[in-house]
Amino acid sequence: MEVDLIFKIAAIGIIVAVLNQLLKRAERDEQAMMTTLAGLIVVLLMIINEIAGLFETIKTVFGLY
Repeated sequence: MEVDLIFKIAAIGIIVAVLNQLLKRAERDEQAMMTTLAGLIVVLLMIINEIAGLFETIKTVFGLY
């Protein structure tokens, strides 16, 4: 896993946390929850992409095509 990916995930977490707090203070709890879910989905997609790359590397190393 690249350090760059870790920083991207951390940045998304910070942005989502700030937006969540701002929306909750504005009494927009539903939007706050949707923001959190959207951030989670973005991070999961990033991780899934990395895992797919890992499996491709494993297939190449072991000649599994």
